[in-house]
Amino acid sequence: MSDPTVQKIQSHPKYLELRAKRNRLGIFLTALMLVVYYGYIALIAFDKKFLAQPIGAGVTSLGIPIGMGVIIFTVVITGIYVRRANGEFDSLTKDILKDASK
Repeated sequence: MSDPTVQKIQSHPKYLELRAKRNRLGIFLTALMLVVYYGYIALIAFDKKFLAQPIGAGVTSLGIPIGMGVIIFTVVITGIYVRRANGEFDSLTKDILKDASK
């Protein structure tokens, strides 16, 4: 019941390279996101005074821009992944499919 095309793709060296690169990038970006997110949560839990410090003479505390930084960081690492996926990963996928259709 095994499809020979699937077997051909799964044993292709570029497919193995693609899986390795994609997994490494995914794990790295996930680890970064976890550090940033849980670091912010840890600040909320353990150092409320630091986050409650007002910025200048206004009513905005330091926690607001740090929280916005977490959100912006998420958008940036998503953009990094999309850029790699649309460039390097798509190129490898096209090569794999071209070789598998022969």
